[in-house]
Amino acid sequence: MNNNTGIPGLLLLNKPKGKTSFSLVAFLRKATGIKTIGHAGTLDPFATGVMVMLVGREFTKRSNEFLNHDKEYLATVHLGIETDSYDIDGKIVAESTVVPTLAEIENALLKFQGTVLQVPPMFSAKKINGKKLYELARKGKEIEREAKSVTLKTTLISYDYPNLVLNVACSKGTYIRAIAHDLGQMLGTYAHLSALIRTRSGPFELKDCVEPCSLLQN
Repeated sequence: MNNNTGIPGLLLLNKPKGKTSFSLVAFLRKATGIKTIGHAGTLDPFATGVMVMLVGREFTKRSNEFLNHDKEYLATVHLGIETDSYDIDGKIVAESTVVPTLAEIENALLKFQGTVLQVPPMFSAKKINGKKLYELARKGKEIEREAKSVTLKTTLISYDYPNLVLNVACSKGTYIRAIAHDLGQMLGTYAHLSALIRTRSGPFELKDCVEPCSLLQN
C-alpha cells in the first residue's frame, strides 16, 4: 500500500462532517488530475471518519476487495425522537417521553450481537427492481424490503439520556441507522442516529487517515 499521500494508490481520508462521499471523489480528481477515482464504502453527509479512496484504475478495479471489509463505528443514538430517514438529517415523525433504564438498554443490546436479520431503511441507496430506495422514499413511498443477514458486535460506551453511545463492529452492508431505529422500537420509545464516526474499515483505522485539506498543503 502507498503511504497516506501517495498517488495513485490507496488514500485514507477522514471525511469531514457535512460533505458527501462523492464530493471527496470530485476533490481528489481536481487535486490530482486523475479521473479514475472511487471509494470503498460511502458515508452519509452527517457522518465522519475513515474513507478508503481508490486512486487510479489499478485500485478501482480492486474495489470489491475493499468494499467487502468489515467496519467499525462510534455511533450516537438519540432516544425519544424518530425521523423518516432514521438519522439526524431526516424529518421528525414521532416523539416519546419514555426514558429507558440502563438495564433495559443492556438487555436490548443483547439482540444486536452475532448474526442478525436487518431490514434496510427506505432512505438508502439499496436498489429494488432497479430503483434506489431513497428515490421512492423522497416521493413518500414505502415498499416491502427483505431482511438481510448481518454480523454485529455492539458495545455500550455511555448512556446519558437522551444520548446513547455505542461501538459497532459489523459486516459489509450493515445500516447503523437501522440499528438506532430498531433499538428505539425495542425499548418502547423512538430513536435516530445523531452522529456517526467510522473508526475502521478492514485494516485501516482512523488514526491512519489524513484530513482532505492537508493535501492542498503538500
